[in-house]
Amino acid sequence: MIVLGIETSCDECAAALVEDGKLILSNVVATQIPFHREFSGVVPEIASRKHTEWIYGVVEEALSRAGKTARDIDGVAATAEPGLLGSLLVGLTFAKAFAWSRRIPFLACNHMLAHLYAARLCENAPAYPYIGLLVSGGHTIICRVDDFDAVEVLGTTIDDAVGEAFDKVAKHYGLGYPGGVHIDEAARQGDSGAFAFPIPSLHKGQHRYDVSYSGLKTAVVNQLEQFRKKGRAGELNTSDIAASFQKTAVEILLRALITATDDTGIKTVVSGGGVAANSYLRARLADRDGLTCIFPPKELCGDNGAMVAGLAFQHFLRGDSSPLSADASARVKGFKRRYP
Repeated sequence: MIVLGIETSCDECAAALVEDGKLILSNVVATQIPFHREFSGVVPEIASRKHTEWIYGVVEEALSRAGKTARDIDGVAATAEPGLLGSLLVGLTFAKAFAWSRRIPFLACNHMLAHLYAARLCENAPAYPYIGLLVSGGHTIICRVDDFDAVEVLGTTIDDAVGEAFDKVAKHYGLGYPGGVHIDEAARQGDSGAFAFPIPSLHKGQHRYDVSYSGLKTAVVNQLEQFRKKGRAGELNTSDIAASFQKTAVEILLRALITATDDTGIKTVVSGGGVAANSYLRARLADRDGLTCIFPPKELCGDNGAMVAGLAFQHFLRGDSSPLSADASARVKGFKRRYP
Protein backbone atom coordinates (compact mmCIF):
# COMPACT_ATOMS: atom_id res chain seq x y z
CA MET A 1 0.00 0.00 0.00
CA ILE A 2 1.41 3.38 -1.02
CA VAL A 3 0.40 6.31 1.18
CA LEU A 4 0.87 9.98 0.42
CA GLY A 5 1.66 11.91 3.61
CA ILE A 6 1.34 15.69 3.83
CA GLU A 7 2.75 17.82 6.66
CA THR A 8 2.03 21.57 6.97
CA SER A 9 1.65 22.07 10.71
CA CYS A 10 4.14 24.95 10.94
CA ASP A 11 6.61 26.34 8.41
CA GLU A 12 7.75 23.21 6.55
CA CYS A 13 5.74 22.30 3.46
CA ALA A 14 6.33 18.58 3.13
CA ALA A 15 5.03 15.56 1.24
CA ALA A 16 6.25 11.97 1.03
CA LEU A 17 5.31 8.60 -0.40
CA VAL A 18 5.77 5.60 1.88
CA GLU A 19 5.06 1.98 0.99
CA ASP A 20 3.61 -0.39 3.61
CA GLY A 21 4.44 1.96 6.46
CA LYS A 22 8.17 1.37 6.12
CA LEU A 23 9.76 2.02 2.73
CA ILE A 24 10.25 5.71 1.95
CA LEU A 25 9.84 6.19 -1.80
CA SER A 26 10.26 9.97 -1.63
CA ASN A 27 10.44 12.65 1.04
CA VAL A 28 10.24 16.29 -0.03
CA VAL A 29 10.54 19.17 2.44
CA ALA A 30 10.33 22.80 1.29
CA THR A 31 11.60 25.01 4.08
CA GLN A 32 10.37 28.53 4.75
CA ILE A 33 13.31 29.53 6.98
CA PRO A 34 14.48 32.38 4.69
CA PHE A 35 11.03 33.99 4.93
CA HIS A 36 10.90 33.90 8.72
CA ARG A 37 14.56 34.54 9.59
CA GLU A 38 14.25 38.33 9.82
CA PHE A 39 11.54 37.87 12.46
CA SER A 40 13.54 35.23 14.42
CA GLY A 41 10.41 33.08 14.51
CA VAL A 42 7.54 31.76 12.43
CA VAL A 43 4.98 34.33 11.27
CA PRO A 44 1.70 32.38 10.94
CA GLU A 45 0.28 34.42 8.06
CA ILE A 46 3.46 34.10 6.01
CA ALA A 47 3.57 30.37 6.73
CA SER A 48 0.02 29.69 5.55
CA ARG A 49 0.49 31.77 2.40
CA LYS A 50 3.66 29.91 1.46
CA HIS A 51 1.95 26.57 2.02
CA THR A 52 -0.83 27.66 -0.32
CA GLU A 53 1.74 28.64 -2.96
CA TRP A 54 3.87 25.52 -2.61
CA ILE A 55 1.66 22.56 -1.69
CA TYR A 56 0.79 21.45 -5.22
CA GLY A 57 4.38 21.63 -6.42
CA VAL A 58 5.71 19.80 -3.37
CA VAL A 59 3.25 16.93 -3.87
CA GLU A 60 4.09 16.80 -7.57
CA GLU A 61 7.79 16.62 -6.69
CA ALA A 62 7.16 13.79 -4.22
CA LEU A 63 5.29 11.82 -6.89
CA SER A 64 8.01 12.49 -9.46
CA ARG A 65 10.88 11.44 -7.19
CA ALA A 66 9.08 8.20 -6.39
CA GLY A 67 8.35 7.52 -10.05
CA LYS A 68 4.62 7.39 -9.30
CA THR A 69 1.46 9.14 -10.41
CA ALA A 70 -1.70 10.03 -8.51
CA ARG A 71 -3.24 6.78 -9.74
CA ASP A 72 -0.64 4.78 -7.78
CA ILE A 73 -1.65 6.25 -4.42
CA ASP A 74 -3.78 3.96 -2.21
CA GLY A 75 -4.37 6.36 0.69
CA VAL A 76 -3.60 9.93 1.70
CA ALA A 77 -3.03 11.55 5.08
CA ALA A 78 -2.31 15.01 6.40
CA THR A 79 -1.47 16.48 9.77
CA ALA A 80 -4.63 17.82 11.44
CA GLU A 81 -3.34 18.65 14.94
CA PRO A 82 -1.60 20.36 16.64
CA GLY A 83 -0.06 23.32 14.85
CA LEU A 84 -0.74 26.69 13.29
CA LEU A 85 -4.37 26.58 12.26
CA GLY A 86 -3.95 28.36 8.92
CA SER A 87 -1.01 26.14 7.97
CA LEU A 88 -2.78 22.95 9.00
CA LEU A 89 -5.82 23.80 6.91
CA VAL A 90 -3.77 24.08 3.71
CA GLY A 91 -2.39 20.55 3.90
CA LEU A 92 -5.58 19.07 5.29
CA THR A 93 -7.75 20.59 2.57
CA PHE A 94 -5.38 19.45 -0.16
CA ALA A 95 -5.36 15.89 1.21
CA LYS A 96 -9.15 15.80 1.42
CA ALA A 97 -9.49 16.95 -2.18
CA PHE A 98 -6.90 14.40 -3.31
CA ALA A 99 -8.69 11.59 -1.49
CA TRP A 100 -12.12 12.63 -2.80
CA SER A 101 -10.94 12.88 -6.39
CA ARG A 102 -9.26 9.46 -6.30
CA ARG A 103 -11.91 7.78 -4.08
CA ILE A 104 -9.22 6.55 -1.69
CA PRO A 105 -9.05 6.52 2.14
CA PHE A 106 -8.15 9.72 3.96
CA LEU A 107 -6.72 10.16 7.45
CA ALA A 108 -6.37 13.26 9.62
CA CYS A 109 -3.14 12.63 11.56
CA ASN A 110 -1.86 13.64 14.97
CA HIS A 111 1.47 15.42 14.56
CA MET A 112 2.91 14.13 17.84
CA LEU A 113 2.04 10.50 17.07
CA ALA A 114 3.71 10.97 13.69
CA HIS A 115 6.95 12.16 15.34
CA LEU A 116 6.88 9.09 17.58
CA TYR A 117 6.44 6.91 14.50
CA ALA A 118 9.44 8.39 12.65
CA ALA A 119 11.91 5.95 14.23
CA ARG A 120 9.85 3.05 12.89
CA LEU A 121 10.72 4.12 9.34
CA CYS A 122 14.28 2.98 9.96
CA GLU A 123 15.93 -0.42 10.23
CA ASN A 124 15.66 -2.13 13.62
CA ALA A 125 12.38 -0.43 14.50
CA PRO A 126 11.84 -0.41 18.27
CA ALA A 127 9.49 -2.92 19.85
CA TYR A 128 6.65 -1.73 22.05
CA PRO A 129 6.49 -0.62 24.79
CA TYR A 130 9.06 2.15 24.96
CA ILE A 131 9.50 5.56 26.54
CA GLY A 132 8.94 8.35 24.05
CA LEU A 133 10.76 11.67 24.24
CA LEU A 134 9.05 14.31 22.10
CA VAL A 135 11.17 17.46 21.97
CA SER A 136 10.52 20.40 19.66
CA GLY A 137 9.85 24.11 19.55
CA GLY A 138 6.27 23.60 20.63
CA HIS A 139 6.32 20.45 22.76
CA THR A 140 8.34 18.66 25.41
CA ILE A 141 6.69 15.38 26.37
CA ILE A 142 7.86 12.22 28.12
CA CYS A 143 5.44 9.38 27.50
CA ARG A 144 4.90 5.66 27.56
CA VAL A 145 4.20 4.25 24.09
CA ASP A 146 2.40 0.89 23.90
CA ASP A 147 1.37 1.05 20.23
CA PHE A 148 1.39 3.48 17.33
CA ASP A 149 -1.68 5.23 18.73
CA ALA A 150 -1.55 4.18 22.40
CA VAL A 151 0.38 6.87 24.25
CA GLU A 152 0.25 7.80 27.92
CA VAL A 153 1.81 11.13 28.87
CA LEU A 154 3.99 10.84 31.97
CA GLY A 155 5.50 14.31 32.01
CA THR A 156 5.67 17.54 30.07
CA THR A 157 6.95 21.07 30.42
CA ILE A 158 5.14 23.32 32.86
CA ASP A 159 6.13 26.43 30.89
CA ASP A 160 8.42 26.74 27.83
CA ALA A 161 9.15 23.88 25.48
CA VAL A 162 12.84 23.01 25.21
CA GLY A 163 13.01 24.06 21.56
CA GLU A 164 11.36 27.36 22.42
CA ALA A 165 14.06 28.02 25.01
CA PHE A 166 16.76 27.29 22.41
CA ASP A 167 15.15 29.75 19.99
CA LYS A 168 14.81 32.54 22.58
CA VAL A 169 18.37 32.24 23.83
CA ALA A 170 19.71 32.18 20.26
CA LYS A 171 17.66 35.26 19.38
CA HIS A 172 18.89 37.19 22.44
CA TYR A 173 22.56 36.55 21.60
CA GLY A 174 22.17 36.94 17.84
CA LEU A 175 23.26 33.39 17.09
CA GLY A 176 20.78 32.93 14.25
CA TYR A 177 17.48 31.31 13.36
CA PRO A 178 16.39 28.60 13.87
CA GLY A 179 17.99 28.68 17.29
CA GLY A 180 18.52 24.98 17.94
CA VAL A 181 20.83 24.44 14.98
CA HIS A 182 22.93 27.52 15.69
CA ILE A 183 23.28 26.84 19.41
CA ASP A 184 24.36 23.28 18.62
CA GLU A 185 27.01 24.62 16.23
CA ALA A 186 28.25 27.36 18.56
CA ALA A 187 28.42 24.97 21.51
CA ARG A 188 31.01 22.84 19.73
CA GLN A 189 33.52 25.70 20.09
CA GLY A 190 32.45 26.58 23.63
CA ASP A 191 33.22 25.55 27.19
CA SER A 192 30.17 23.94 28.80
CA GLY A 193 31.68 24.55 32.23
CA ALA A 194 31.93 28.32 31.86
CA PHE A 195 28.53 28.90 33.48
CA ALA A 196 26.66 26.88 36.11
CA PHE A 197 23.04 27.54 35.18
CA PRO A 198 20.27 26.42 37.56
CA ILE A 199 18.30 23.21 37.23
CA PRO A 200 14.73 23.47 38.60
CA SER A 201 13.57 21.13 41.34
CA LEU A 202 10.59 19.28 39.89
CA HIS A 203 11.10 15.75 41.05
CA LYS A 204 8.40 15.00 43.63
CA GLY A 205 4.77 13.90 43.52
CA GLN A 206 2.79 14.56 40.37
CA HIS A 207 5.59 16.56 38.78
CA ARG A 208 8.38 13.98 38.99
CA TYR A 209 8.50 13.56 35.20
CA ASP A 210 7.88 17.24 34.37
CA VAL A 211 10.43 19.80 33.22
CA SER A 212 10.69 23.58 33.25
CA TYR A 213 12.68 25.92 31.02
CA SER A 214 11.45 29.36 32.03
CA GLY A 215 14.00 29.71 34.84
CA LEU A 216 16.89 28.55 32.68
CA LYS A 217 15.91 30.94 29.91
CA THR A 218 15.72 33.84 32.40
CA ALA A 219 19.12 32.96 33.85
CA VAL A 220 20.79 32.84 30.45
CA VAL A 221 19.14 35.98 29.10
CA ASN A 222 18.79 38.29 32.11
CA GLN A 223 20.98 37.00 34.93
CA LEU A 224 24.02 35.71 33.10
CA GLU A 225 26.74 37.16 35.36
CA GLN A 226 25.25 35.55 38.46
CA PHE A 227 26.10 32.11 37.10
CA ARG A 228 29.57 32.74 35.67
CA LYS A 229 32.13 30.39 37.22
CA LYS A 230 34.76 32.05 39.42
CA GLY A 231 37.97 32.86 37.64
CA ARG A 232 36.24 33.12 34.26
CA ALA A 233 35.73 36.88 34.14
CA GLY A 234 36.53 38.57 30.86
CA GLU A 235 35.10 39.06 27.41
CA LEU A 236 31.69 37.54 26.85
CA ASN A 237 31.99 34.41 24.72
CA THR A 238 28.71 33.38 23.09
CA SER A 239 30.06 29.90 22.35
CA ASP A 240 30.60 29.37 26.09
CA ILE A 241 27.05 30.58 26.76
CA ALA A 242 25.67 28.25 24.08
CA ALA A 243 27.60 25.25 25.41
CA SER A 244 26.66 25.89 29.05
CA PHE A 245 23.02 26.51 28.19
CA GLN A 246 22.79 23.44 25.97
CA LYS A 247 24.35 21.23 28.62
CA THR A 248 21.89 22.41 31.28
CA ALA A 249 18.87 22.15 28.96
CA VAL A 250 19.72 18.55 28.12
CA GLU A 251 20.45 17.63 31.75
CA ILE A 252 16.98 18.90 32.71
CA LEU A 253 15.48 16.54 30.15
CA LEU A 254 17.65 13.59 31.16
CA ARG A 255 16.82 13.85 34.85
CA ALA A 256 13.09 13.50 34.18
CA LEU A 257 13.59 10.90 31.46
CA ILE A 258 15.81 8.63 33.56
CA THR A 259 13.31 8.85 36.42
CA ALA A 260 10.63 7.63 34.01
CA THR A 261 12.72 4.70 32.73
CA ASP A 262 13.64 3.69 36.27
CA ASP A 263 10.07 3.86 37.55
CA THR A 264 8.50 2.01 34.59
CA GLY A 265 11.32 -0.46 34.07
CA ILE A 266 11.18 0.30 30.34
CA LYS A 267 14.74 0.68 29.12
CA THR A 268 14.14 1.64 25.49
CA VAL A 269 13.89 5.35 24.71
CA VAL A 270 12.72 6.64 21.33
CA SER A 271 13.08 10.34 20.58
CA GLY A 272 11.37 12.49 17.99
CA GLY A 273 10.92 16.14 17.06
CA GLY A 274 13.34 18.80 15.91
CA VAL A 275 15.41 18.89 19.12
CA ALA A 276 16.04 15.14 18.70
CA ALA A 277 18.62 16.18 16.10
CA ASN A 278 20.71 17.92 18.79
CA SER A 279 24.18 16.37 18.88
CA TYR A 280 24.69 16.82 22.64
CA LEU A 281 21.36 15.16 23.49
CA ARG A 282 22.22 12.23 21.23
CA ALA A 283 25.67 11.87 22.76
CA ARG A 284 24.43 11.99 26.35
CA LEU A 285 21.76 9.38 25.75
CA ALA A 286 24.22 7.15 23.90
CA ASP A 287 26.38 7.18 27.03
CA ARG A 288 23.64 5.89 29.34
CA ASP A 289 24.40 2.34 30.46
CA GLY A 290 21.41 0.02 30.46
CA LEU A 291 19.38 2.12 28.03
CA THR A 292 18.68 1.49 24.37
CA CYS A 293 18.24 4.93 22.81
CA ILE A 294 16.85 5.25 19.30
CA PHE A 295 16.81 8.41 17.22
CA PRO A 296 15.44 8.83 13.70
CA PRO A 297 17.89 10.11 11.08
CA LYS A 298 18.18 13.87 11.36
CA GLU A 299 16.12 14.39 8.20
CA LEU A 300 13.21 12.64 9.93
CA CYS A 301 13.51 14.57 13.21
CA GLY A 302 12.07 17.77 11.81
CA ASP A 303 8.60 18.02 10.29
CA ASN A 304 8.22 15.73 7.27
CA GLY A 305 5.58 13.88 5.31
CA ALA A 306 7.15 10.43 5.66
CA MET A 307 6.27 10.14 9.34
CA VAL A 308 2.67 11.12 8.52
CA ALA A 309 2.41 8.53 5.73
CA GLY A 310 3.97 5.81 7.88
CA LEU A 311 1.59 6.42 10.77
CA ALA A 312 -1.40 6.58 8.42
CA PHE A 313 -0.56 3.17 6.95
CA GLN A 314 -0.96 1.59 10.39
CA HIS A 315 -4.38 3.20 10.74
CA PHE A 316 -5.45 2.12 7.26
CA LEU A 317 -4.22 -1.42 7.95
CA ARG A 318 -6.55 -1.54 10.94
CA GLY A 319 -9.43 -0.20 8.88
CA ASP A 320 -9.36 3.34 10.29
CA SER A 321 -10.07 6.40 8.19
CA SER A 322 -11.31 9.94 8.74
CA PRO A 323 -14.38 11.64 7.30
CA LEU A 324 -13.83 14.43 4.83
CA SER A 325 -15.46 16.69 7.43
CA ALA A 326 -12.47 16.20 9.79
CA ASP A 327 -11.23 19.57 10.99
CA ALA A 328 -7.87 21.00 12.04
CA SER A 329 -7.04 21.85 15.64
CA ALA A 330 -4.32 24.11 16.99
CA ARG A 331 -4.15 22.02 20.17
CA VAL A 332 -3.16 18.41 20.61
CA LYS A 333 -5.90 15.93 21.50
CA GLY A 334 -5.98 12.32 22.53
CA PHE A 335 -2.91 12.36 24.77
CA LYS A 336 -3.89 10.98 28.17
CA ARG A 337 -1.99 12.33 31.15
CA ARG A 338 -1.21 10.00 34.02
CA TYR A 339 0.11 11.34 37.30
CA PRO A 340 2.44 8.98 39.18
